[in-house]
Amino acid sequence: MVHLRLLTLLLLFLTSCQAQTEMHEHTNALAQETSPYLLQHAHNPVNWRPWGSEALSAAQKEDKLMIISIGYAACHWCHVMERESFEDSTVAKVMNDGYVTVKVDREERPDVDDVYMSACQMSGSGSCGWPLNAIALPDGRPIWAGTYFPKKKWLEILDYFTKLKETEPVKLETYAAQLANQLAEAGAQPPIPAPQKYDQAIGADNLNRLVMLADPTYGGIGSAPKFPLPVLYEFMLTEANLSGDTSSFSVLNKGLQAMARGGIYDQLGGGFARYSTDAKWHAPHFEKMLYDNGQLVSLYSHAFRQNHNAEYEKVIRQTLAFIARELTNPAGGFYSSLDADSEGEEGKFYVWQYDELYELLSEKELDILMDVYDIRRGGNWEHKNNILHRQGDLATLAKQRRMDLAEMERFIDKAEVKLMAARDKRIRPALDDKVLVSWNGLMIKGYVDAYLALGDEDYLATAIREAKHLERSMLQEDGRLLRTSAKSKAHINAFLDDYANLADAYLAIYQANFDEHWLKLSQKLVDYAILHFSNPEASLLYFTSNIDPPLVTRSVEDTDNVIPSSNAVMADNLLRLGTILGNEKYLQRGKDMVASMLPGLAERRQPAYFSRWLSLHSRLAYKRYEVAIVGPDAIKVRLQLAKKLIPQATFIGSLTDSDLALLENKFQEGKTLIYVCENRVCQLPTADVELALNQLSRTE
Repeated sequence: MVHLRLLTLLLLFLTSCQAQTEMHEHTNALAQETSPYLLQHAHNPVNWRPWGSEALSAAQKEDKLMIISIGYAACHWCHVMERESFEDSTVAKVMNDGYVTVKVDREERPDVDDVYMSACQMSGSGSCGWPLNAIALPDGRPIWAGTYFPKKKWLEILDYFTKLKETEPVKLETYAAQLANQLAEAGAQPPIPAPQKYDQAIGADNLNRLVMLADPTYGGIGSAPKFPLPVLYEFMLTEANLSGDTSSFSVLNKGLQAMARGGIYDQLGGGFARYSTDAKWHAPHFEKMLYDNGQLVSLYSHAFRQNHNAEYEKVIRQTLAFIARELTNPAGGFYSSLDADSEGEEGKFYVWQYDELYELLSEKELDILMDVYDIRRGGNWEHKNNILHRQGDLATLAKQRRMDLAEMERFIDKAEVKLMAARDKRIRPALDDKVLVSWNGLMIKGYVDAYLALGDEDYLATAIREAKHLERSMLQEDGRLLRTSAKSKAHINAFLDDYANLADAYLAIYQANFDEHWLKLSQKLVDYAILHFSNPEASLLYFTSNIDPPLVTRSVEDTDNVIPSSNAVMADNLLRLGTILGNEKYLQRGKDMVASMLPGLAERRQPAYFSRWLSLHSRLAYKRYEVAIVGPDAIKVRLQLAKKLIPQATFIGSLTDSDLALLENKFQEGKTLIYVCENRVCQLPTADVELALNQLSRTE
């Protein structure tokens, strides 16, 4: 009997090993990486390598062209191209025989992505997106780049460049030299400018431009596909508040309301998808990104402080519940994204068929939800699926149904609890579990902004907890940051967006609770960035530090993308730090950075690319205030002042005596006083919050 058991165990072991061998017939160098995207390709038959000196050395030693394929874990078409081409042994043989192949996670290495995306746009080869597939010389200089290609077309491209290298290598060198020159020209910075006058007309002109681009029917900016674009709406809020021209608020509120009610927003679980594929905000690209949700929490928090809309409060609370539930690492940090796909289908986790709903809900619940969310028997989307898309204001819908609003809300709540329970049993979309400092900075700031808007202490506590985690795990003693962490390994030198967004988050915490620890950390990050990212002949900062191996070109990020321009955020940090610390060098550097962008802001009229700069410029163009709050109730008073959105104010405070420039000699035992100051000249102190708000409402 013992021998039989041993034989059974041995057979099970051998079967298990055989199954594992069959499962992973191929393993390449990506198996040692931590990025979920790179690990997805670790068992392709393609001999992928991670980006680095080893790959470049191999290409030069073997005299092979390079394939540099760039994507990210939640990228739908990346998965498609992997299935069609990179998992195909025939395609893999062509790639392995003729090329050194490199896989890059664009979220880990935005610097590499920027070089080859720029090359794609400059080479005029067609559409550019992800997956991004570049062909480069052995030294990494690009000669061509494009996005997704079906298997047959991809093989034709590979064959073309293989033959070109054999027959006309000089032509490849010419292509590479031309692109390298164009990349260098694009990365050239304007010289340090002379001081310039800030023109209020620039903000007004760009705000009018945004209003003209708005969709009057369905809300939002532009047409399909529609992106949330939080940085544009932040500029709208800032400019309208400073100028007093609130005519754009109708555009702003229509857009925010449309997104909150649309399919782009997860009506059951909270959180926003990447974008809407249509003009009506109905059918999203279902991936959920941390950077979108962090910025959108901040945006809805700012909008709530503007008009105390209950619908915005629900979005804030529901989205943060989603973040806590699905994108928070219990060990610390926020995860990067959720995939659009599950079970090989985009959106399958989120959509509903009528028969499914019929089985789950009572007749009354289903009847109400059909009205509220446009549920149809034949589906409101493809393949008879229904996307939950709110059809209007609940009070109006209740009136149309001749129902009491509270009663209708009870039915909706009960139905949604049932649907969430059923959805939780489904196979979930894949999680990208890496922690990126830049995106975590955006999310931490989102929590702080939600605290200021709603007064929920748990939100501030979460922000502080996650800020401490990044301090412990990613910040080095000298101020250097690591960019990414996954599988308990932190690595890759951080880029400018990491320093900018984390310093911004630390400053936000300081301005919420007046703990100078966060002020000092923000200053430490800014000082490191100035030391290691500066160009001595220009005011803007490079995206990569001077301790990193050089790429084809050293780029400068001065435009907004899915997250705001890292240079604009850093300029904002410098201006606020300079104001709080009384540091003229910081103030001047921040002003120089804005001044270097002024000609473009005035001439281009492209708010979609320069909104963070425009917000910053508008704050410089109007009267600015420093608000010092000193005394035992300083945090309570700060929260009371936060009930109104005051973009022109920088907040400084202390519960006790402080040696910060604007707080010296202002502490009076047992009193909490507010000092409203302009250029460090303060009005008489007051303990009256309403009086202080009146003093802050004066603009010019």
